[in-house]
Amino acid sequence: MLSIKNRKAYHEYAMIETYEAGIVLTGTEIKSIRQGKVSFTDSYGKIIKDELWLMGLHISPYEKGTYDNHEAVRNRKLLMHKREITKMERKVKEQGMTIIPLEMYLNEKGLCKVKIAIAKGKHTYDKRDDKQMKDLKRESERAVKNLGKK
Repeated sequence: MLSIKNRKAYHEYAMIETYEAGIVLTGTEIKSIRQGKVSFTDSYGKIIKDELWLMGLHISPYEKGTYDNHEAVRNRKLLMHKREITKMERKVKEQGMTIIPLEMYLNEKGLCKVKIAIAKGKHTYDKRDDKQMKDLKRESERAVKNLGKK
């Protein structure tokens, strides 16, 4: 199962709630995704007229595509239930949160899915705290491994 993750999102944002959405793609886009040629840089979700759109997602053009190849960066529609979209819209408007793509993957049926999250931006001191906690956890795991070897 192919999975492409947005690692930078976990560093820049605190995830509040995650969702799974389908995505509307063209033939050459899905072929590029299967090759892993996706970049989440500067991509975000936006709700326009009760529809969820993924803005700024970069999918490289398919190498063997012809004149009918897709644009690398374009807005792509995400498929979700209307009640989930309205719930997300309420949180985004009232609490000032953003919609961030976390991961793009192919499920068991071969369909492309996008894992998105409602997130709140982290401050620099939050990022430092996370890094410090990660370092402490890593050091403690090393200490446990070293005790087990002796």
